[in-house]
Amino acid sequence: MGRTKMVAANWKMNLNVEEGAVLIEQLRIGMLGDLKCEVIIAPPFTHLQMAFAAVRGSPIRIGAQNCHAARHGAFTGEISVEMLRSLGVSYIITGHSERRQLFHETDVIIREKVNAILEGGVKPIFCCGESLDIREAGGQNDFVRNQLEQGLFHLDVSSFQNVVIAYEPIWAIGTGVTASPGQAQEMHAFIRKAIADRYGAEISSSTRILYGGSVKADNAETLFSQTDVDGGLVGGASLQAAGFLSIVDAAC
Repeated sequence: MGRTKMVAANWKMNLNVEEGAVLIEQLRIGMLGDLKCEVIIAPPFTHLQMAFAAVRGSPIRIGAQNCHAARHGAFTGEISVEMLRSLGVSYIITGHSERRQLFHETDVIIREKVNAILEGGVKPIFCCGESLDIREAGGQNDFVRNQLEQGLFHLDVSSFQNVVIAYEPIWAIGTGVTASPGQAQEMHAFIRKAIADRYGAEISSSTRILYGGSVKADNAETLFSQTDVDGGLVGGASLQAAGFLSIVDAAC
């Protein structure tokens, strides 16, 4: 089954509103015409309304970097799925290693966020990936399988079909070190096999699995050409128009 490639930009905590508007305008100009892939920009919360106005009439869609699992309540500083959905957010990133490590989000918290995102009518981009010590010990498959089992595999088939998975080896995020095309393909194939074991071959073949971890203009084409790599979740390289447009071209 054919899978539409996706390139998702995770701006993280970068760019002020004015800088973000300039970048989106540069991307709009560079993405004229029909795209053969899906392009998502996930800016900081403070930029969302600007971003929706800036992408109007373009093929670019807007996502969010995070959410809270509760629908509402006394959670100062947090943002609910409903708040994001009411703006028109299409995707919400969850399970990112920075959230897991820096903000101590457990598998239980991430599972609750996945549930909230889907119940709120939005699609999660679920991140998984191992640290360098786990990779060096040869434990990456067991580690990633456990993340999938804890965060996603409780879902029924209809819910799971709305999930995008992003494999992001922690040792390659922001380090300049990228998993080799062979390493990326090996893990993506493993993830697809785990999905097939849980949901069947048809669901597995239609699930998009992105690669994230120092994706750049000069390695995107080789990474995206791998059989089970369906695009990328792009961090630092999404903050410059020329580089990000090159990555989009590699996917589209």
